[in-house]
Amino acid sequence: MIDKTIDITLLTQDDCGFCDHAKQVLANVAADYPIEVTEIDLATEEGRRLAEQAVVLFAPGLLINGQPFGHGRVSERKLRKTLHALTEEGIRS
Repeated sequence: MIDKTIDITLLTQDDCGFCDHAKQVLANVAADYPIEVTEIDLATEEGRRLAEQAVVLFAPGLLINGQPFGHGRVSERKLRKTLHALTEEGIRS
C-alpha cells in the first residue's frame, strides 16, 4: 500500500440518515485505503462555500482531494473503485 493519504471532505448536516450511511461507508473503506476524513457541517460558512463550489445540492456531500465526488447516498462500490484508481495512479507516479 502506498503512503500517500487521500483527503476526503464529508459535508454533513444534523439528523441526516444519508450522512450516517456515508460515515459508515468511509469507516469501511478506511480499513483498505489510506484516507483522512474531514467532516464539515453544511450550516457553517466553510461548509456552504465548499457545497457551492462543488455543486452539492444536499447532504452528504463528498469531495476527494478537493474534487467533487457526489452527494446523497454514497455508493461504497463507486467509492472503492475511485480510491483504487487513485492509489494505482499514486503507485505509478
